[in-house]
Amino acid sequence: MSAKYAFTKTLKEVRFLFCHTGEGSAATRTFLTRAYPTMKKNNPFTPILLREASGTLPKVYARYDFGKEQSKSLEGMTDKQIEEAVTQLVKSEAAA
Repeated sequence: MSAKYAFTKTLKEVRFLFCHTGEGSAATRTFLTRAYPTMKKNNPFTPILLREASGTLPKVYARYDFGKEQSKSLEGMTDKQIEEAVTQLVKSEAAA
């Protein structure tokens, strides 16, 4: 699991948006409770931002070099699907 969260060098920031009480964000909260310590331990100098706001749909953003940004909706995903989506974003080089 630790190699899964070794971020690419071009990744500058990961940002999670979710509702702190909503049922739609439950899997995101579970994922972050489990995976955040590992992500931060493996990437101590990359900001991992958690943004909680009432009524917000769960989404993850990855910001790379030169201001390039990718996002992925986490709505309706399970913990495992969220893990796969986040892994895909943090390993991407954002070439597009």
